[in-house]
Amino acid sequence: MSWRLVGREDDLVALDGLLGDMTGTADVTVAVTGPAGAGKSALAVQWLRSRSDRFPDGQLYADLRAHAPDGPADPAEVLEGFLHAFGIAPAPRSSAARAALWRSVAAGRRFAVLLDDACAADQVRPLLPGSEHAVVVVTSRRRMARLAMDGAVFRPVGLLPGDSAVRLLAQRVGPDRVAGEPVAANLVVERCGRLALAVCLAAVRIGSRPAQPLSVTAEALGDESRRLAALDPGGEGVQHVLDASVAMLEAGAARLYPLLGLLPFAVLTPDVVRAVGGLERAETDRHLDELLDIHLLEETEGGFRLDSLVKLHARARADAIRDRREGWAAVDRVLDQYLATATAAEAVLSPSHRTLRRDFSTGAGCPAREFVDESTALRWFEAETGRLADAVRWAAATGRAATAWQLVDAMWPLFLRSRPSLLWTEMHRIGRTAARSVGHRDGELRMLTSGGAGLRNAGLEEEAAEWYTEALHLARASGDRLAEADALYGLSQIHWSDGRLAEAADCLRTSAEIREALGYLRGKALARLALGGLLLRDGRPAEAVPVIADAHQELVAVPAAYEAARALTFLGQAHAALGDRAAAGRCYADSLAGFRASGARHWQARVLHLLGDLARDRGDLAEAADRYRESGVLYASLAARDTDRSPAAEVLDTLIPPRPPADGCPGE
Repeated sequence: MSWRLVGREDDLVALDGLLGDMTGTADVTVAVTGPAGAGKSALAVQWLRSRSDRFPDGQLYADLRAHAPDGPADPAEVLEGFLHAFGIAPAPRSSAARAALWRSVAAGRRFAVLLDDACAADQVRPLLPGSEHAVVVVTSRRRMARLAMDGAVFRPVGLLPGDSAVRLLAQRVGPDRVAGEPVAANLVVERCGRLALAVCLAAVRIGSRPAQPLSVTAEALGDESRRLAALDPGGEGVQHVLDASVAMLEAGAARLYPLLGLLPFAVLTPDVVRAVGGLERAETDRHLDELLDIHLLEETEGGFRLDSLVKLHARARADAIRDRREGWAAVDRVLDQYLATATAAEAVLSPSHRTLRRDFSTGAGCPAREFVDESTALRWFEAETGRLADAVRWAAATGRAATAWQLVDAMWPLFLRSRPSLLWTEMHRIGRTAARSVGHRDGELRMLTSGGAGLRNAGLEEEAAEWYTEALHLARASGDRLAEADALYGLSQIHWSDGRLAEAADCLRTSAEIREALGYLRGKALARLALGGLLLRDGRPAEAVPVIADAHQELVAVPAAYEAARALTFLGQAHAALGDRAAAGRCYADSLAGFRASGARHWQARVLHLLGDLARDRGDLAEAADRYRESGVLYASLAARDTDRSPAAEVLDTLIPPRPPADGCPGE
């Protein structure tokens, strides 16, 4: 049966565009490149076959055997075959003479050459005919970038789109079976990584069992530990072609490849690759280029990724070193790198929070990135959020409990400023368990108090109260006065939320007194700021103004720019409550500038909403709409509880939004 090429319609159109009307004065060389099993050869064969009328002098094919056990084909051997095809035998003895004769024979002829499975540009170059009207198609797992010097153009071929992969499966097993089990069919192609070879191999398995539902194959492929074996019948499938690709790597890249299989991250940055390999920058760049060249690695936004089947292949190879010194040291290097860098960012963004120990596997730590300002540090946190979370989970799962809770502790500025409530609570649950498991009292106290803030931010007030209460008892039992003040501060927020303002005020006064006695001036100012917020909540804005203003001045003196900007926001609310819109506007404008400088998007959204309120109250509905729209865009970008309460939709429809509820007391 002759199969119709599926999912490569755009590629065929692009190749036709390269062919043009064949009236040019130079030949056309096209390099079709992509990962093993993507269907490069099938695409090249189908395209040339469908355009056979354009090549009256015939088509030639040569397997350049890049991955053959006996090594790549010798160009001289291939040239002998080409000359023989045109009736020339015997061929000249020297390679140079054969190449020269080949170009002479090709001159003026209209023909096509398919050089399949090439290993390098140097192998291909002697085979180019140099004819005015010849078309040469080269397929390779390598990028073949050096062929650009010979005028080649490139057509990369990747994974199939999801719908095309399903159509390919339907072509091979029958449309009725796929239509009858669409969910299972989609699972099959996704678990095949949408790799053409893998889909075809799955189809062979399905076709050999006509009475068996597709869901059985989907379930079999769901076992990641056996997926490659299921797609490698007779040792000639996906694992075989990936093994062949890895065999082409130089020693350094071959060592790095299984180490990448240890990593839990979806996207790998150069820093991560450098750390896992224990490499210098130049080595890292060289090995990355080699892995990219052979399509074992793919460049993507933010770094590099391994396609799903390649990841399983690398992971299987990693199993051989996972519990050996090399694998253990590689994991330590990555986690140490994240702990050191997150701690450096924490020191810039929240220096008063950076008080607890850091335990590095080397005992001395590792070089960390330097951050020139708060916005740079916060951008790093936001870019690395997913990998940091994976690193925490990874550390806990591999028995590195100290690293797990210390990473969570170092992430505090991210939680405070971006407020990803679900992640905040998940990380602190892991961190609390980890600190407790190694008997680190200070670590457990920190997880309880900072985790309590996350629980409250997520709306889990009752559980937050339990965490703060446990922290208070633990702090008092151990005589840790600063931790006691932190726990009291957290409990004040719970009392605040429940409307118990007197109890909240008592907690805040005691917290402020303890912090002042210990010389923790930033903490004392924050407690005073919260007292001012409490007065504001109690309908006493005139009393709140001097308290908040004093807290603002104290925070400026520390200095603590982010917290000072928060104080200005609450001061603006107090002025607005007193009817002084001009003073409120000035406070909001200054606080917004501060939040923009520090990259605190949560607070930017909040202040923009308050500016919208001011504009609405003075009747400037156009200005109000603009501010609400800006606020809504920022809220929508945040993975926090505030996203749910964003008033943007109602605001833009009615311009009479509810005011955003306060975040409890002005918490730390």
